[in-house]
Amino acid sequence: MPKSLTEEQIAAFKAEGCLTVANAVSAGQLAAINADIALWIEESRSHEGPYGETLDGRPRFDVQPGHNADMPALRRVQSPTELSPACLAVLTGSSMIEMLADLIGPNLRFHHSKINCKLPGSATIVEWHQDFLFDPHSNDDLVTCLLFLGAVTPDNGPLMTVPKSHLGPLHALWHDGVFTGAVDDATQRQCDQQAIEHIGPAGSVCFMHSRVLHASRSNKSDTPRNLFISAIAAADAVPLVPNHVPSVHMGMILRGEEPNRIRSTPFEIDLPVMPETTFFDQQAQKSA
Repeated sequence: MPKSLTEEQIAAFKAEGCLTVANAVSAGQLAAINADIALWIEESRSHEGPYGETLDGRPRFDVQPGHNADMPALRRVQSPTELSPACLAVLTGSSMIEMLADLIGPNLRFHHSKINCKLPGSATIVEWHQDFLFDPHSNDDLVTCLLFLGAVTPDNGPLMTVPKSHLGPLHALWHDGVFTGAVDDATQRQCDQQAIEHIGPAGSVCFMHSRVLHASRSNKSDTPRNLFISAIAAADAVPLVPNHVPSVHMGMILRGEEPNRIRSTPFEIDLPVMPETTFFDQQAQKSA
């Protein structure tokens, strides 16, 4: 079967840990997800704080401090595949999934998804961390797929990564007995110095290896930066801790077949803590 990515693109992902590719979904798929987000933002005007409920009882819709009816600040939708047929369709039939198969193999298993919104002027930041520390699997063929729902620019809070960091150590997210979900201050400063930004037009996807150090800053522009984010693993990578963004679709084979085998690679980590509310509240403990 012909590949969706070039050999050069595949080699770049393996070397750098990230790859951004345009035209990962159709225009219709993109428009359908954006229509859902517009409805959710409008709905959020009638709520003063986080609302809705996911499979484990935590809020589905998270809003940033300062959210109000006049200036809605929806910042995350947990497990949108349960609400949006458009989101689920991207995971079961899009160019994005075929591209991912070129990177980690033909059999792909869904782990979790979310939509992250940075509306114009949003002060929300994400501190440096590695996703694998939240979602350890028996091997590290786990990729975070960040679909750009609008243009991502240097000013609207783009993803920042440290190239080649997936080849390095796993950095502790525990500090002084607290799981902060972020690396220590010294590592943070090193990341700031080495960071590159991932920008591109709507419909692009950034494939990010789960061991890559990454972060993002506030949106200083007048345009939103919205992402549909999916964690997808090779089907022989088995999760080792409870899913922190559970859904009825977790464990679903998105492409290929169930291999009925487990592949393991050696590593050691301290176990993560399931957030009582949101990931953002966990990271807020670092500066508390």
